[in-house]
Amino acid sequence: MKITIQAAAVFAAIFAVVCFGTSIHLFNSLREITDTAVADDARGFAWFWAFLGLVGAAIAAGSWWIVRGVKNGTPE
Repeated sequence: MKITIQAAAVFAAIFAVVCFGTSIHLFNSLREITDTAVADDARGFAWFWAFLGLVGAAIAAGSWWIVRGVKNGTPE
């Protein structure tokens, strides 16, 4: 199965948006948790989703950079 670089950029951007959305939802839900141990675990889980969002955004940006270089005729 071949995935074009444009499709990879779109999929990575969608993945990043979903991960950031999950992270924001988890951070907003921390106010409702009263147990400190559970809150610390939930905070770590939210930061993990934020990290995944950064990875997806980096892959999307890298893919977009490659597409832009190829369209300009200068593979970078």
